[in-house]
Amino acid sequence: MNWIVLIFAGLFEVAFAFCLGKAKGSAGNEMYLWYTGFILALFISMSLLIKATQSLPIGTAYAVWTGIGAVGTVLVGILVFKEPATFWRILFLSSLVGSIIGLKVVSN
Repeated sequence: MNWIVLIFAGLFEVAFAFCLGKAKGSAGNEMYLWYTGFILALFISMSLLIKATQSLPIGTAYAVWTGIGAVGTVLVGILVFKEPATFWRILFLSSLVGSIIGLKVVSN
């Protein structure tokens, strides 16, 4: 169950990065709404990470959390913000996914 909580924590990490990206490209009240979304997603992500680390090893949980956030943020950058999807970015993204899966497999 805590692995599912950790996955959701990582997805909320992606959400707060997305909100930062959207806030950067906006102004006025819209910018403040995106920053509010950032703070809310950050709070939820951290709360879920805290919950997950009550039974998962902290090193593994943190690495998986940041990995999900990194992979998700790169994908959001490519799909939403039209960042380039170069061979090297995809290669290293794939190796990061493999590392996250490896950590899950070898943890208790």
